[in-house]
Amino acid sequence: MTAHAVTKQYGNFTVLSDATFAVEPGVTGLLGANGAGKTTLLGMMIGLHPIDSGTLEVFGCDPWSAGAEVRTRLGYAPEHHTLPPDVRAFDFVRHIAELHGLPRTEATTRSSDALWLVGLGEERFRPMGTMSTGQRQRVKLAQAIAHDPEMIILDEPTDGLDPVQRDTMLDLIQTVSASFGISVILSSHLLEEVERICDSVVIIGEGQTLASGRLDDLVSTDSIGVMIEIDGTELEAAQLTELLTQQGFPSSHTGRRLIVEGVDDRVFDVARDACIAADIGIARLHRRKLSLEDVFLDRLG
Repeated sequence: MTAHAVTKQYGNFTVLSDATFAVEPGVTGLLGANGAGKTTLLGMMIGLHPIDSGTLEVFGCDPWSAGAEVRTRLGYAPEHHTLPPDVRAFDFVRHIAELHGLPRTEATTRSSDALWLVGLGEERFRPMGTMSTGQRQRVKLAQAIAHDPEMIILDEPTDGLDPVQRDTMLDLIQTVSASFGISVILSSHLLEEVERICDSVVIIGEGQTLASGRLDDLVSTDSIGVMIEIDGTELEAAQLTELLTQQGFPSSHTGRRLIVEGVDDRVFDVARDACIAADIGIARLHRRKLSLEDVFLDRLG
């Protein structure tokens, strides 16, 4: 999938003005603040609405003019949880598989297989209106993969889930990609889950692509300072921040946690010695690396 200078407007409102990126095999995170245009971009990828200018290709095709062909090779799970309440999960997944072009018999088999894969094998004949949010999210994943697509697009797949359910869903997405060779585009505003399971990332902001590429290339493997969590008060953290800054190591604090900047190898020893000199206990001290959050905030300015 590739996009070059993609723009999209609704009246006088510009949603996207210059979206340019390429999606490689594996799991790709689509990041952006709420309202950044992520859902609009996903809608154009599956052919729901046309782009206004630029080029967008999915499997080498324009998804607006070749939507039927694209959707036979693509799976999609929307953000919303509105599923027909009186329809059984099995019937729903089978119906979506048939819409993707599978014969009735094959769709029936694939529906059961997909629901067992996501952990709903014994619940597959329940009406979806009786299911929890976590179960409905699994149904959406099952219908996205039942027709054995080459790529699936998941819009906020952990929305509404508790921490345990979120971990389970992320593990499922990794399994689907790694075990079945299905590429995944994961749209999310949660940096932690993107950094956890994604191979690549596309960051959208102000209608443009702010960054894209493999995570290993975007984040640093080198130390860029240290993080200190003190065994003391917030006032002591503020005093320590001022002391380290005066010594030439710019620092900031949130509560009892300090970030001390610097690529110099001495920053670790300086931070430790400053705590000792100020008679402040250390609860945690470790070297800090550039994270996806750092990249995200930097590109957003």
